[in-house]
Amino acid sequence: MKLVRETKLFELLILLSYFCLESGTAPDTITTTKFINDPETLISSNGNFKLGFFSPANSTYRYVGIWYAKFPASSIIWVANRNKPLKTSSGILTMSEDGNLVVLDEQEKIIWSSNITDSVFNTTAQLLDSGNLVLLEKKNGTIIWESFQHPADALVPKMKVSTNVRTGQKVQLTSWTNQSDPSTGTFSAGIDVFNLPEISIWNGSRRYWRSGPWNSRVFIGIPSMDSVFLDGFSLIDDQEGTFYFSFAFSNDSILSNFVLNAQGNIVQNYSNNGDNWEVRWLALKTECDVYGKCGAFGICNSNSLPICNCLVGFEPKNTEEWNRGNWTSGCVRTTPLQCERVTTDGEERKKDEFLKLKMMKVPYFINRSYTFEIEEDECRDQCLENCSCIAYAYDAGIGCMSWTRDLIDLQKFSIDGVDLYVRLADSELDTKGVDVKVVITITTTIGTLFVAICTFSLWLCMAKRKARKRKTKEALAYAKFPGESKPEQDSMTNQVKLLELPIFSLEELASATNNFHQSNKLGQGGFGPVYRGKLLQGQEIAVKRLSRASGQGLEEFMNEVVVISKLQHRNLVRLLGGCVEGEEKLLIYEYMPNKSLDVILFDPSKQELVLDWRQRFQIIEGIGRGLLYLHRDSRLRIIHRDLKASNILLDEDLNPKISDFGMARIFGGNEDQANTNRVVGTYGYMSPEYAMEGRFSEKSDIFSFGVLLLEIVSGRRNTSFYHDEQAMSLLEFVWKMWNANKIAALVDPKISEPCFEVEILRCIHVGLLCVQDFAKDRPTVSIAISMLKSEIVNLPRPKQPAFTATQIATETTTSQCNKSGCSINNVTVTMVQGR
Repeated sequence: MKLVRETKLFELLILLSYFCLESGTAPDTITTTKFINDPETLISSNGNFKLGFFSPANSTYRYVGIWYAKFPASSIIWVANRNKPLKTSSGILTMSEDGNLVVLDEQEKIIWSSNITDSVFNTTAQLLDSGNLVLLEKKNGTIIWESFQHPADALVPKMKVSTNVRTGQKVQLTSWTNQSDPSTGTFSAGIDVFNLPEISIWNGSRRYWRSGPWNSRVFIGIPSMDSVFLDGFSLIDDQEGTFYFSFAFSNDSILSNFVLNAQGNIVQNYSNNGDNWEVRWLALKTECDVYGKCGAFGICNSNSLPICNCLVGFEPKNTEEWNRGNWTSGCVRTTPLQCERVTTDGEERKKDEFLKLKMMKVPYFINRSYTFEIEEDECRDQCLENCSCIAYAYDAGIGCMSWTRDLIDLQKFSIDGVDLYVRLADSELDTKGVDVKVVITITTTIGTLFVAICTFSLWLCMAKRKARKRKTKEALAYAKFPGESKPEQDSMTNQVKLLELPIFSLEELASATNNFHQSNKLGQGGFGPVYRGKLLQGQEIAVKRLSRASGQGLEEFMNEVVVISKLQHRNLVRLLGGCVEGEEKLLIYEYMPNKSLDVILFDPSKQELVLDWRQRFQIIEGIGRGLLYLHRDSRLRIIHRDLKASNILLDEDLNPKISDFGMARIFGGNEDQANTNRVVGTYGYMSPEYAMEGRFSEKSDIFSFGVLLLEIVSGRRNTSFYHDEQAMSLLEFVWKMWNANKIAALVDPKISEPCFEVEILRCIHVGLLCVQDFAKDRPTVSIAISMLKSEIVNLPRPKQPAFTATQIATETTTSQCNKSGCSINNVTVTMVQGR
């Protein structure tokens, strides 16, 4: 009996010691006795990453994932059961009997497994500081499975994507289906190796984007990679058929990752302080970044119109398609290469020549091994001697590259890139056969005769033009430079630059607009009427004529010229010139055939075009891109101060262009906000701090952008609610619907379709975030764009917006008010408590 008691006591001690050992397991570890029940989480030892259960935005399904602890649920980097979600919150993440890491549903059925085929019974799972979930053999600590080898859509530091060219085995990113569904989407990204390794994105099996070859330091098809990617990037060939790409920052406090989003774009998220994510880089910034946009032998340049053109010596393969803007069929050579032509006896065979293209993204299909052993001149000779070689390029980090097939995915950069040499028949570039003396003689004779005949008429014409320009310069020289507290030196500098603007005569503009006939009138703004015109060369224009009765004057005219003449962006209207003659002041713009956004959205009598949701979202994105350029990307920081639907013009493809910069303000490099005693703008779009206190900043434009966003979604003008004193504003209406959970009632019936519901409601959410009462609560334009494109998944709850109840006085009233010494800030804000 005593022996039995001792035996039981011994077993109890062993059992207790086992539990003591298990209870000492690290908090970042899963064992057979320590598992995770939904909604429990594990956290890595450095506190950067969490492992647990989550639901994506607008979804009730549950998934096991890993995310950044500082950015809850907005930065999922890995999903286990992405293609088999849990339908309830009863999931368990645990270790199975065969040593695998598994996810169990409420019936304890396995819905996901690490799927190690060789059973290892003594294993643990651990969440490492890198965000890598590893399965370890307890005995020797060997890693037998890791989440980094089975990635979702995110690449984080120290993680590797790889390709084995011998076995075809790949570790690559795959996009989510959409922001609410992490199942495997259509896009994938990884290393593509065809002699030289590069990163590619595929849409299914079709290539969608490529980085250009790796030169041991950067990908030569990514401009400014030196300045964007500071350190830690490597692409390694293990000499056994496998290529690895990874990155890591030397400063561990920097958080960064690359995400392949559901639209097929790689986005770099970056945080230096752990407070919020910033979008640091995008793989696809323009249409030219799409693989093969212009087809074979077509060159894409996002700064030209059209963006696609054939190389010199080539012409469109299908002219009809090309003229319609479908460039994928590419171009064909107009003159055969000399080396391919059969020469008759006695005919001298001319050598082909090379056309030099600077700052290029090299095409795909490099058909020769790169080598460091030859110089650039030798590379040229090698290509010239091989008739099948149609182009070559040389990079110091790669060596000689040459192509023998169609040149696909050619792109012209504005910076960086390499020089590409394209082989052409000598006749395409030949000038040697021309008798230079004959050319000079003929040219001189004709030129002299022309000058003799036209001297007097030209002299008269130039004299008139100089007189007009002199008067224009005199008028502009005495104009006050816009913007408060600008140094006199800056004023003079900007006036000098202003004079570079092309000058039109009043006679030219009167002729172009049929003497400003009413039938050519496009609209009427605070500045004055806008007319459609056509110059003698056939170019259509829009002429903005300052009305004598306008509340705006020469200062706004000067301001608009100074600001917009220095800006160039596809989502900003382009200024073509100006005219000042006597009391006439006119600005000449590119013509927008679809007029302004307010006409299409709000005027039933003129609604020739009904915008569907895709078109509206494209317009929202375009306005955001234009605003981002003004605030962040242009060489000047511009606060527009009058962003509204009537100042958004639409071109023939419904691309939005921000216009009317008469109220805009240039900010200095260190200037974040400014004050003014002269509040100008449009009632309903002005932020409360600007209307009430004269303080304006980037967040003032964000407020206007939010109002504009809500107008586009609802199809209602912000001021349309003011029919009587009891009616509410659009912002108040949206806020009441939001708090009553009836936000769908706000959506324009023309776009109210179930398939777009999530995206539309997200836009309303972002709109409310932009119109919050306090400027500090509003997002920046870059964050707002990321929110709209679902690059930031979880959005904060909006705070109450500002409800304005009294219209700002017109400038005429303001000037009268000033005479009596009263304040012009006549806007009041009524705070309406939402439920």
